[in-house]
Amino acid sequence: MNLRELSEHLNLSQTTVSRALNGYPEVNETTRRRVTEAAERFNYRPNVRAQKLAKGRSMSIGHIIPFSNQNEMVNVVFADFIAGAGEVYANHGYSMTLSLVRDEEELTAYRGVAEKGAVDGIIVHSPTRNDPRIAFLTALDIPFLVHGRASEITTPYAWMDVNNKRALEMATKHLIGLGHRRIALINGQEKMDFALRRRAGFLAALEAAGLTPDPAFMASGEMSEPHGYGCARAMLNRETPPTAFVTSSIVPALGIRRAIEERGMRMGRDVSLVCFDDAISYLPNGDERPVFTAVRSSVRDAGKRCAELLIERIKDPTKPPGNELWEAELVIGPSTGPCP
Repeated sequence: MNLRELSEHLNLSQTTVSRALNGYPEVNETTRRRVTEAAERFNYRPNVRAQKLAKGRSMSIGHIIPFSNQNEMVNVVFADFIAGAGEVYANHGYSMTLSLVRDEEELTAYRGVAEKGAVDGIIVHSPTRNDPRIAFLTALDIPFLVHGRASEITTPYAWMDVNNKRALEMATKHLIGLGHRRIALINGQEKMDFALRRRAGFLAALEAAGLTPDPAFMASGEMSEPHGYGCARAMLNRETPPTAFVTSSIVPALGIRRAIEERGMRMGRDVSLVCFDDAISYLPNGDERPVFTAVRSSVRDAGKRCAELLIERIKDPTKPPGNELWEAELVIGPSTGPCP
């Protein structure tokens, strides 16, 4: 079924149907729902080439990844984010442009896609505390949205983030409530803003309980299974080892579990563990029952929401940049128990 046939079936003009499918605000909600339900029922898909010509847009969203972060391209967290965003792009007739560039050419790449009109908007990944990309993209006057935040930038920009500080504070307080006092943090790379916020949450919980953090019980690095294993193994080999761990991802949590079990100890009885769980579809935290006690927030859902927010900005670039902050949920599993 094409646009003309769908319009005739609904007894609406082609313009109204097109505007309803593309989310224009002047179409009332009743009409929009009627049009989208009919489009789904008849398996109608808009002609992307025609949309590009009519709107003067590329109908593409850009994701630019520097070589130093190329591990993101195969990272299960990044893959789930892209899967969520891609689903929304497809539903709105957008494609995705994913580029890997040299670090020193990253800003040039942003300028290139903006000036050529190769993309209609950009999603910025892995922001640092004072990320230079934000001011650069603002000056280019292209719609963009940051997945995360840059703590030191006070000028308005569009972002969507999870409350990383509160999530790790909640995880650490859970362990303190179980009687743990020697708690270790195995964090992500602390050049990233999210990891600094998670560290701040960990320290805030210790401070509130009157506990002094031990630098030997804090490590940061790539969120991989070997990193979690190596850090946990070294800490457990200390004369006075930690009785509990908090970690920034379910991936290093697997390595921490390996280090615990290698010593003949049982997770949840001898050593407790709480992780941040991105609800990764390819690495779920158990089936009916969670494997790890975790603070959970779906990165796939975050990808969907980032895509929706960016598309809204593309449709109306005059809108002030919006922000959205999600709270993580504490899920109790068998990886935590009273301090032995």
